[in-house]
Amino acid sequence: MAENRASTNGTGYPEGVPCWVDAQLSDVAAGKRFYGELFGWDFEEAYDSTVWALLGGDRVAALARKPDGRLPTVWTVYFATPDARALGERIRAAGGQVVIPRVRMGTGLGAAALVTDPEGAVFALWEAGSHQGFGRRHETGTFAWAQLYARDTEAANAFYGELFADALFGPEARPDFGRAAVSEVFPAMMPPHFVVHFRVDSCAQTLGTVNRLGGRVQVPPFETSYGTVAVVTDDQGASFAVLER
Repeated sequence: MAENRASTNGTGYPEGVPCWVDAQLSDVAAGKRFYGELFGWDFEEAYDSTVWALLGGDRVAALARKPDGRLPTVWTVYFATPDARALGERIRAAGGQVVIPRVRMGTGLGAAALVTDPEGAVFALWEAGSHQGFGRRHETGTFAWAQLYARDTEAANAFYGELFADALFGPEARPDFGRAAVSEVFPAMMPPHFVVHFRVDSCAQTLGTVNRLGGRVQVPPFETSYGTVAVVTDDQGASFAVLER
């Protein structure tokens, strides 16, 4: 398993590695109550209406208020890059789209862009400044995996394999990003999308907590090559998965 923290030389995560996640919510205070109890997170103010989620004092995610109530309530995965603008151009040239061009976040934290792959699955890019990304990952209560559910997995493998070749297939690669067909888990008519996975000690116990907190089970537990997974939604409708290794 890859190390928990960003690279020890302080340069952050290599290009193509999932380095951050955030949730866009209507009610951040409600999100703090839900995820605080579910994952044991603490919170601190970050910038604008965004709060950092902390585990053991380290940043593990962010919760942000949606600027427009008509926008979806979602978890988004960010892939590291040294140059979000250049990577956005490569994505566009490969058939994807740039939804929101590179924009600076906070004061010196870094820059982000929102993009899609050729099938329309949405993800984000993170060009690190003072915020490198996850302070912890692959631990209970932290990011563990990003799964893309695509219509055409061969096309997805070709797109991401070219885009993030070193992170997925390089000699030091230990990917925590997989691809699967939508129909393997979801109704066939569901559009391609990413599902952010958080590690838990017990899938069954976590599902009980999700239900008690007002969330729901979207897909009951199923077995994968990387562990037991269940897909759930929080009490505001944001979908994510819990992963028992």
